[in-house]
Amino acid sequence: QVQRALLALTVPLEMLQVVKGHMLQAMRKGLSRQTHAQANVQMLPTYICSTPDGTEKGDLLVVELCQSHVRTLWMTLLGDGNQSPQVTNKIFDMPGDITQGKGEALFDFIAQCVRQFLAGINSPQHRLPLGFVFPFSCRQTRLDKAELISWSKGFSCSDVEGKDVVQLLQLAINKQKVGDGGQVEMAEETSGRMCVNTEWGCFGDDGTLSDILTPYDQHVDQESSNPGEKRFEKLVGSLYLGEIVRHVLTALAAEKALFIGSSVTVLGTKGVLKAQQVLEIIDNEEGMAKARKALEALGLQPSERDCCRVQQICRAVVSRAAALCAAGLAAILSHMCQSRELEQLVVNVGVDGELYQGHTRFGEILQSVTGLLAPECMATFLPSADGTGRGAAMVTAVALRLAAHRHEVDQLLAPLRLSRADLERVQALMRREMELGLGRESNANASVRMLPTYVRGTPDGTERGEFLALDLGGTNFRVLVVRVAQDGIRMASEIYVIPTAIMQGTGKALFDHIIECIMDFQLKQNLTEQVRPLGFTFSFPCQQLGLDKAVLLSWTKGFSASGCVGQDVVQLLREAAQRKQHLALKVVAVINDTVGTMMSCGYDDPKCEIGLIVGTGTNACYMEEMQNVGTVEGEQGRMCINMEWGAFGDNGCLDDIFTDFDRLVDEKTINVGKQRFEKLISGMYLGEIVRHILLALVEKQLLFCGKPCPKLQTRDIFQTKFLSTIEIDGLSLRQVRSILQDLELQASFEDSVLVREVCQTVSLRAAQLCAAGLAAVVEKMRENRGLARLAVTVGVDGTLYKLHPRFSQHLQQMLRDLAPNCTVTFLQSEDGSGKGAALVAAVACRGAEP
Repeated sequence: QVQRALLALTVPLEMLQVVKGHMLQAMRKGLSRQTHAQANVQMLPTYICSTPDGTEKGDLLVVELCQSHVRTLWMTLLGDGNQSPQVTNKIFDMPGDITQGKGEALFDFIAQCVRQFLAGINSPQHRLPLGFVFPFSCRQTRLDKAELISWSKGFSCSDVEGKDVVQLLQLAINKQKVGDGGQVEMAEETSGRMCVNTEWGCFGDDGTLSDILTPYDQHVDQESSNPGEKRFEKLVGSLYLGEIVRHVLTALAAEKALFIGSSVTVLGTKGVLKAQQVLEIIDNEEGMAKARKALEALGLQPSERDCCRVQQICRAVVSRAAALCAAGLAAILSHMCQSRELEQLVVNVGVDGELYQGHTRFGEILQSVTGLLAPECMATFLPSADGTGRGAAMVTAVALRLAAHRHEVDQLLAPLRLSRADLERVQALMRREMELGLGRESNANASVRMLPTYVRGTPDGTERGEFLALDLGGTNFRVLVVRVAQDGIRMASEIYVIPTAIMQGTGKALFDHIIECIMDFQLKQNLTEQVRPLGFTFSFPCQQLGLDKAVLLSWTKGFSASGCVGQDVVQLLREAAQRKQHLALKVVAVINDTVGTMMSCGYDDPKCEIGLIVGTGTNACYMEEMQNVGTVEGEQGRMCINMEWGAFGDNGCLDDIFTDFDRLVDEKTINVGKQRFEKLISGMYLGEIVRHILLALVEKQLLFCGKPCPKLQTRDIFQTKFLSTIEIDGLSLRQVRSILQDLELQASFEDSVLVREVCQTVSLRAAQLCAAGLAAVVEKMRENRGLARLAVTVGVDGTLYKLHPRFSQHLQQMLRDLAPNCTVTFLQSEDGSGKGAALVAAVACRGAEP
């Protein structure tokens, strides 16, 4: 009979695995927005988003509501790694009737305790941060806002459930005129981590634990004040262990397996066996003597054998509690390990409570079974010294540290956070510079050059024929053949490399190399027989004097071929063709990549009249009314204007938008003071801006614990592609940390959150500034055409726009805000610069036909 009872109280390892699985499911249900309301394991957010790092300092006050008393605690932290906190505390016994009376009386009593405590220790008169330990189920919506869900532990004060207990305490404190400053406000965090209070005592209330419940547990539940509730707590909590043992002894005595010859009616009385006695009985050395003493105190006459069996039963009940506790803890550890995508989790578990602290056996079983159930987690158990009181002080101290930290971070990033008014001003300045750039007299002084392209129309779908295209914009260039037919466009192309020696040699050698590559391509494609029109995409700043005449203003992107600046690049190409005796070449148009993008998208969407590039660099073009273009003769129709907007602000008009970080980046470029707008927006510079901000945060001890980061001192080490990766929605912070580790940056969890915030701030500003520039363009087009509403498409290309997870979204959102009377559609260009050059040639040939 005793063996049967012991077997019923033993949960095998396979069953503990099942319990762990049920706990994991219950936790996920509690964490999900959709299923939270139906969950037994409530998974309540605590709004504690960080743990102590040892730099916390200052005076803190804590008040703790306990079962029969109120405890106040004063703690001074010195910022020394929390090695030697100075602690003073006092206990105030609570009148017995207060736990059943009015809520107001309870909170008034707590406030009086705080006032008396402060009066007794000569506390400073300044406002103090206060931490409040309130050990009941609460629904928190902030760190300092907690609504009581339900009373337990013998409390039933009226008019408190559903109310914010922090506010009730604050009101009581205000009545007492105590010199404290209430609680610490916390900023809302959407990324990062938060401490979750599982409230796992209710696990199993839905029947998931029915397989392990014994008749003894059912009796304990029926006699409790809340039958059917808190099923897990009734299996593992110290409040119930004595009761489980009592019911086992009652059943065995009834079966005549124990206490033969004794009257056992005393075992029918609730509460005669305490958890503390059970813990004493399971002790190896003195347990038998303690068992005899406890049983005799109940009026029983136990035999030696009875004492031995009672000890076995107590051990079984405590061991089961520890094993079930381990199953719950293993579920938490495995969840942490999975959600952080780790192969192995190394973690410390802070433990408190009389069961753990009061008996080594409980702790040993808890640790060993946790290890068996969650072998992927290495957990170290740390017994808490005064967990609740000191813990509340640490929560308050951490909140203060984070609030101060947040303030410093916000101050540092504030210049990069542009207001609506800032962006409206940028839009107005861009509009002004556009007007200056279009004016015949004012053009020379404008930072936005507004270069005429001599492209007079976009594709209308009637273009036909076979065209060559040459796309030169970097170290690689492409030669294409583009066949435009009624059923669409077909292309073939080949990429050729320009060796550095040729990029930086003579112009003659450069253009000879280009012609040789064109000849090679034509030979491979069987295109040597007849002359085909060629469109030339040349992505360097040029002054165009005609559709097929473009004077190079300056080399960029590492080119420095001599004898080219100030020359017509089409003429240089034609001269090279003559030198190579390649006569099957007819250059009809030269354009830049922005115009190519507009033309390429214009073939698919006739409303496309704007081209935008946001990649390594940035630029825009659009169709302007000829009557507004003062730098070209003619009043009729429209012409595409290459804005060269990267230079916007070179005249100083954007100086107040430029931050110290932007200046540091600018100073190290090969064109200091030039392309100012581009340096705020484009991919070539965003990583560098982030790098300088990170260095400033390290210097202010706000990042990487202020430790020097030698790798971060290296120019261009933080590439713009890292911004794109770090900002991907749903990318776990573990992956952010691994990106930072590749840069030899040992990032904590909080560091990763902050680096992500810096990246988001820099890329958001870039997208918003781009939107302000574009808003100036679409509003000008709308006004030019006298429309109440303009519908227009922007052909867009560039790695930043295409690859960054949020850039396009932020750009489009801001454009809608700044140009509400324009409906703007964005069309991503596929192969804009090559295909676009061929289409410019096709449109030119279409216009030239009789």
